[in-house]
Amino acid sequence: ISTQRAEKIISQDYYFDGTDRKPRYYQQIAVNRTVEAVAKGQNRILLVMATGTGKTYTAFQIVYRLRKAGVKKRILFLADRNALIDQARRNDFKHFKDKMTVVKHRQIDKSYEIYLALYQGLSGSEEDKNIYRQFSPEFFDLIIIDECHRGSAKEDSAWHEILTYFDKATHIGLTATPKESKDTSNIEYFGEAIYVYSLRQGIDDGFLAPYRVIRIGLNVDLEGWRPEKGKTDIYGNPVEDRIYNRKDYDRNLVIQERTEIVSKKLTEFLKGYDRFAKTIVFCVDIDHAQRMRSEIANLNADLVSANYKYVMQITGDNDEGKRELENFTEPDEPYPVIATTSELMTTGIDAQTCKVIVLDCNIASMTKFKQIIGRGTRIREDYDKRYFTVLDFRNATDLFADKDFDGDPVRIKPVSEETDLSKIIDEEEHEPLPADKETGEEIPFEPITPDYPEPFIDKPQVREKVFVNGVDVSVLVTRELHFDRQGKPVTMSLKDHTKEVIFGNFATLDDFLNKWNSADRKTAIIQELEEQGVSTDALLDAVNKEMDLFDLICYLAFDQPPLTRKERVNHVRKSNCFVKYGEQSRKVLEALLDKYADVGVENIENLEVLKVKPLADFGSAVEIIGMFGGKQQYFEAIQELETELYKAA
Repeated sequence: ISTQRAEKIISQDYYFDGTDRKPRYYQQIAVNRTVEAVAKGQNRILLVMATGTGKTYTAFQIVYRLRKAGVKKRILFLADRNALIDQARRNDFKHFKDKMTVVKHRQIDKSYEIYLALYQGLSGSEEDKNIYRQFSPEFFDLIIIDECHRGSAKEDSAWHEILTYFDKATHIGLTATPKESKDTSNIEYFGEAIYVYSLRQGIDDGFLAPYRVIRIGLNVDLEGWRPEKGKTDIYGNPVEDRIYNRKDYDRNLVIQERTEIVSKKLTEFLKGYDRFAKTIVFCVDIDHAQRMRSEIANLNADLVSANYKYVMQITGDNDEGKRELENFTEPDEPYPVIATTSELMTTGIDAQTCKVIVLDCNIASMTKFKQIIGRGTRIREDYDKRYFTVLDFRNATDLFADKDFDGDPVRIKPVSEETDLSKIIDEEEHEPLPADKETGEEIPFEPITPDYPEPFIDKPQVREKVFVNGVDVSVLVTRELHFDRQGKPVTMSLKDHTKEVIFGNFATLDDFLNKWNSADRKTAIIQELEEQGVSTDALLDAVNKEMDLFDLICYLAFDQPPLTRKERVNHVRKSNCFVKYGEQSRKVLEALLDKYADVGVENIENLEVLKVKPLADFGSAVEIIGMFGGKQQYFEAIQELETELYKAA
């Protein structure tokens, strides 16, 4: 490829739609590396980007720049789920307008330039279903394979069949979790990834939501369950005498009381947190998802009677549920609130406002685990979504300790039978380790790791599920865990851990006040504490959401009486400190005070705040800064505002 042609390819600009949206730094790196690879003649490219980091938007920018350069004119975007195609069509790829089509009903129209298609819709076991052959092998210049890690052996075969047919095109694979197994290898096909942006990087950069974990260990899961002599199922048939464990539950043995207690604990949590927090419940299979929906509906009859869509089963066989999938992912749609599912929602679903993920299924695959956790990683501060919670009923979060997992949770909190999950946001009292009665020394905690026998299933025979009731199911006593900056568990409450970090940085209240007051940007101090394992969002939830982080630190570590943000704003307004500014400048500062009262100091230190209402009503960011005489004077005014805010005793 000539240098002149390569320069033409690389020099193309990004697409801008007239809004403030532009590629983030890591998206720019991914796009630039891909475009450069194409310019050098590389035809197999792999991009690995964590769920929620905008893979489809990145793909759109790649397509836009390569088309603009004139090197890739006909493009095929391949996926294996309708939701992925629909999201691409409705969102990022919509800018291609009439040049784009979605392949449906096995009908091919060759007059378009960009095609979105399910690979199962292009191929099939019968030759007449292989409609991709209606295109010539040279028809496409570029093929993008979304979620390229996924597929069964049969699906992999169809996937490769299409790519082999169009082997002269450039193939770009997108995934959050590249798959390496004896049957499937993304790296073998595409080569090493030209760029990797991990979950940990996304959380550290503030683009992905951090999360906390609440573990709920049930007695029948941790100890196993053996039916008493003569035990029969709900139909009166004898139950096989053996020890059952969590690998059996809801797969070949259903304990009615277990379903009830999982639903009860979820409902309890939501009542204390937010009953309208978008929640996904991951179940073992479709039958399990159906039973969970029914039980959750029974426990939330008041909200279900107001709108039956409060909790819905969204699985592959449920047409009504599938129709509601788009509403579940739409931030402005209040219903459905709770979705019970098995496989359908594990990947490719852009649930931006999902605040709670419930794990009641056995997860052995790190690929699947990362995809499930990825359902909650979007940040939407405009919908009060800054972090999310995982309720784990199957110890699936043991996978956090796996070396292949790259994003540690903010904290993990196992709970006991007596723990009231409705108060879990407020409950952060330190629980010491149990002490030896004779020596008084603390007994080190050893996690329960039961040695489960593999459930015996005669391979040729399909085992029917056994349904039983009358079983004593309870939550076993365990303890609270948090994670330090290295991701290692610490044995103290969130409050105590925060105190320890603060005292490690500031010996006295005066030390803290001097550092805080002398800092040009308070955000830098907050980020420094977060890097040391202090979860500021979870801490504010636990103590008082209306409080400033400054007051929270002074209160927790130095026993100072706190003020709410609104109280601090009132003190500033009474001081008349803005009298020296012009009328418009004073109005801007008043609006910034309102912003501080709503969301805190980090927001007013960011120039992006000038681009949203009510600040945007005063003009563009440049115009607003001009009211103060320039950028330096604007930031001096912000520092003066902060000084006045933190003068208040």
